[in-house]
Amino acid sequence: MKWDCTTANASPSTGFLTVQQIIEGQNLQYLKKGTANAESTTLSFWIKSNKTGTYVCELYDSDNNRTISQAYTISSASTWEKKTLTFAGDTTGAFNNDNDASLYVSIFLGAGTEYTSGSLQTSWGTRSNTKRAVGQVNLADSTSNELYITGIQLEAGTTASDFEFLPYDVNLDRCERYYQTIIKSQDEAICNAASFGTSTAYGVYVFRKEMRSSPSLDQTTGTSYYQYTNAGDGDNFDSFTMSLTSTRSARFNNADSISVTTGQAGWFKQQNSNAEMKLDAEL
Repeated sequence: MKWDCTTANASPSTGFLTVQQIIEGQNLQYLKKGTANAESTTLSFWIKSNKTGTYVCELYDSDNNRTISQAYTISSASTWEKKTLTFAGDTTGAFNNDNDASLYVSIFLGAGTEYTSGSLQTSWGTRSNTKRAVGQVNLADSTSNELYITGIQLEAGTTASDFEFLPYDVNLDRCERYYQTIIKSQDEAICNAASFGTSTAYGVYVFRKEMRSSPSLDQTTGTSYYQYTNAGDGDNFDSFTMSLTSTRSARFNNADSISVTTGQAGWFKQQNSNAEMKLDAEL
């Protein structure tokens, strides 16, 4: 991932800039957080930037409002450096065993004074904004600044293993639990459908991968972006409505009126190359 500063903010008073990963509680139970046997975790990554100095990483337990931060240094300008940070296990506050957000892993790139005015919280405790990113340099203080980061890995224990390179299909399968693309190029079919009355058609779309939760529809809309095709003809419309949504499927229908014959079968498709439909179940 590359971060390039295009608009400088030399002295931010509020807000922060991070690379962040959010993890479901049910994927963290092996850490035994909140018990006497809580596991340490080790975060490792490769990073380079022309902006040298102190940077901060933070683990935030959103179930119990607890946090721990650790500082590290980018020592040499524009040089790849590997960083390995080990965080102690937390014997207070268990992660919820569910599919909601429990752990936020944040690599700070900049932070306003509201996050840097205290003393860095280097042991687990109740989150206080003033202690979260103390000492953090400001990557946004010059349009000359840029930063690269890769190979980010969080694992149980006190040592970092080699980065686990997963096959493309395995990564795609994991990603589609949270976000799926239905269409993104012209004339792609969406799903089979049938007309219900004279102005509406319905179709059921089965997701490629069961999603984390019932998703929302992320779509681009515009005049005649989509089409219901049937009986050798097509009726264009601008957008979809999604309903009867589960983690596995959803029902689509045209959001604006079309002219069709009751009971005819057909299919929904993309009519404009700018039209995109995606499903969002992100944390």
